[in-house]
Amino acid sequence: MNSDLYITSDLSLASLLSLSYVLDHIDQTNPRRAVFVFRRDEGIDQLVEAFWSDQARVSPRIYFAQIKYLKSRLYEERGQA
Repeated sequence: MNSDLYITSDLSLASLLSLSYVLDHIDQTNPRRAVFVFRRDEGIDQLVEAFWSDQARVSPRIYFAQIKYLKSRLYEERGQA
C-alpha cells in the first residue's frame, strides 16, 4: 500500500477532502464501488479525523456543490470505460 496516497470510498468524505486537496484519480476497477485517491499531503489526516468527529466546518452550499461535482466525475469516467 502506498503511504503517499489516501484512499476512501466514502463520497461525503471525498467531497470534503477534494475542497482542499488534489484528487489524484478515481479508481473504478470494481464497478460496484468507486475509490477516491488523494495525495497524502500535510494536514489531510487531521481533516479526515475532523470529518469523523464532526469537527469539520464548511459552507453547506459549497459542500453540496462539491458532492454534485464528484458524482458527475464518477458518471463521466464510467462512460469512458
